[in-house]
Amino acid sequence: MSLRFYLNSSVMKKQVMGITGLMLCGFLLSHLAGNCLIYVGSDAFNKYAHALITNPLIYVAEFILASIFLTHIGLALKLTIENKAARPQNYYIKQKTGRGATFASSTMPYTGIIILAFLVFHLINFKFGPVYTATVGGVEMRDLYKTVVEYFISPVNVAWYIFCMIALGIHVSHGFWSAFQSIGFNHPKYNCLIKCASKAFGVLVTLGYSALPIFCHLQGVK
Repeated sequence: MSLRFYLNSSVMKKQVMGITGLMLCGFLLSHLAGNCLIYVGSDAFNKYAHALITNPLIYVAEFILASIFLTHIGLALKLTIENKAARPQNYYIKQKTGRGATFASSTMPYTGIIILAFLVFHLINFKFGPVYTATVGGVEMRDLYKTVVEYFISPVNVAWYIFCMIALGIHVSHGFWSAFQSIGFNHPKYNCLIKCASKAFGVLVTLGYSALPIFCHLQGVK
């Protein structure tokens, strides 16, 4: 296989999509760990958020993360279009019968759209949402804790967030496994372990992130 052919092949696209997907999974874990500081209290959470916001490398990190995310979405869209164009009849039959597919794998495009919509609203509501200030240790900073708790006072917002986290959990429960397959890590000795880890990761993401709005709602309605 020539380099030029490889760079334009679906194999390369799937491998890059798998690698970017694993990178995003890593981000999900680190982001969840940071968000868990909200359980410690407003000061701890605000100090964490302030440290991120004031870090001079934050814009570089955001650019890299956005590039990874857009690359992942772009390749997913391109592969979906190419697959439909290459075998429209077979694709239709497969979608209708579900042969060889799981619920998570067959709903990847739909859960992906939900995640994208969630991300847009997430940025609007939190990153660009209401700005309050608080003083922690003599330092004035954004009171993101208040912004988050205030948002989740609404049961509708809590329900929307949890719905999206369920979609995210379903998406990564297949995506994590699929990523390893795409990059060539496919061995009977480890496949079962990777599948179990993928499902466990999906459950962790769903429960871990879903607990946050419930906690904030209870804090807000006290």
